[in-house]
Amino acid sequence: MTTPSQDDLFDFSIDTTNLYREESITDLKAASIRRLVPILADGSDDAGRSQIFIGHTQLMSPEGPLPIQARLKAESLAEAYEEFPGAMRRALEEVIRQVEQMRQQQQAQARDQSRIIVPGR
Repeated sequence: MTTPSQDDLFDFSIDTTNLYREESITDLKAASIRRLVPILADGSDDAGRSQIFIGHTQLMSPEGPLPIQARLKAESLAEAYEEFPGAMRRALEEVIRQVEQMRQQQQAQARDQSRIIVPGR
């Protein structure tokens, strides 16, 4: 059996049919929006594809900053501004749901482990 070479493990080629220019917009307070503008391989705008907007913020928690991110359903920057608060709320709710699910799984594991009876103890 042959072992894969370094070249086989990682594909570092660039997909020149799916390029975007990234712009960052912030209010220097809570909101950060990334606008991904589709471009052609030569760097010119690709009018055949839509822009993508991604909202970012972070909340402080006892463990430190908690990053929150969500794709914004918007066709323009003005729509992204309007979509941002609701998208961040929904993303935060999802993070809270995932943390609660992890907490429940850890509690279930702790209960299962406490049921193990080890002879001689």
